[in-house]
Amino acid sequence: MSEHNETGKIGEEVAREFLIKKGYRILDVNWRYNFKEIDIVAQQNNTMVFVEVKTRATLAFELPQEAVTLKKMRHLVYAADAYLTQKHLDLNSRFDIVTVLAAEPFRVLEHLEDAFRPNELL
Repeated sequence: MSEHNETGKIGEEVAREFLIKKGYRILDVNWRYNFKEIDIVAQQNNTMVFVEVKTRATLAFELPQEAVTLKKMRHLVYAADAYLTQKHLDLNSRFDIVTVLAAEPFRVLEHLEDAFRPNELL
């Protein structure tokens, strides 16, 4: 596995641990549908939370959340809809972004709850 992919995987582990400590229940990780991926699928009370994790070695070029483009958001919404349909779930849902800095020790920089809404992507 390339160093870039390994860094991303560690960042996702850090994000999962962070969410668990905040009381989220992790349902799936790296869930795929038609070449679209959701990094973390979690549940908080009666809300499904679809989480995109962005890990960066440095903040010199852009903030990690700036890498979540409109196209990526649309892919997440598409995959989340498929997830809810396949699992026969009828719960409220939201889309979060967790940013992780890959400097020893890895750490969560920010948790953007309700980072975007599907109706804003039209």
